[in-house]
Amino acid sequence: MTSPSSISPSSHPEGLVVTRAALDDWPVIKAWARAEGWDPGESDGPCFFAQDPEGFFLGRIDGEPVSAISVVNHGADYAFLGCYLVRPDLRGRGYGITTWRTALAHAGGRTVGLDGVVAQQGNYRKSGFELAHKTFRFGGVPTAGAAGATAAVTAAASGVRGAEAADLDAVVAYDSGCHPADRPRFVASWLGAPGHRALVRVVDGRLTGYGVIRPAADSLRMGPLFADTPDDARALFTALIAGSGGRRISADIPETHTSAVALAEEHGLTPSFETARMYTGPVRPYATDRVYVVTTLELG
Repeated sequence: MTSPSSISPSSHPEGLVVTRAALDDWPVIKAWARAEGWDPGESDGPCFFAQDPEGFFLGRIDGEPVSAISVVNHGADYAFLGCYLVRPDLRGRGYGITTWRTALAHAGGRTVGLDGVVAQQGNYRKSGFELAHKTFRFGGVPTAGAAGATAAVTAAASGVRGAEAADLDAVVAYDSGCHPADRPRFVASWLGAPGHRALVRVVDGRLTGYGVIRPAADSLRMGPLFADTPDDARALFTALIAGSGGRRISADIPETHTSAVALAEEHGLTPSFETARMYTGPVRPYATDRVYVVTTLELG
């Protein structure tokens, strides 16, 4: 395992030492996240680290990992907190909050966002986070949708094709309009990661949306799905699930986006658990109406 970078470690309580995590540490974080039912993608780690390799942290006791968190910087004004985990047998000892406080310094003066589970939202409010909206994970084996017929699905997919290297600049620019900060390194990695299927919709020579679906242990995870209109979103959604082969699909959808909720329900997906998008301060305006499925709960 690669040695983590030094960061002026915290040494309390009970000998806890918090340092930066390396990519080689990701399997530990991934296994903990899976045990919580979060179903991380198989190739998430390298994509997450591509955005900010200094933004991942582990707390250790005598060298053994006991806690984790990520505080990933997206430019000069925005950071996103995720992967907040403590080993179940060691909870209630202060390891989590110590890891939190140590890692949060990485954000500096940036506004920090997170997608918080229900049980922790009160604690997040105490730390200065305010609710923006709820997000629900929709999942299930997709049906053909309300239209039903294969012909309708084929028609809906008009203009949808696989993302190509030549599309990267356009996709990065589109993504920037749908997110509180630019994240070109992440997008480039996300589009080309092993097992990821990335699609774009192009109408009259103009990009009108893009989406990605990726393998995880328990499902195929959709995210993001960004689109100009409900028709663009439906075209991408149906094309993304077309190759699912009867596997379960999951997608994290903002509760406030009624068209996105309707699209998921139309294809037989139902809500399981909820999170809350919360921020410590203002974020730059972005096209929330285009966010049909958020990218991930770990990086926003």
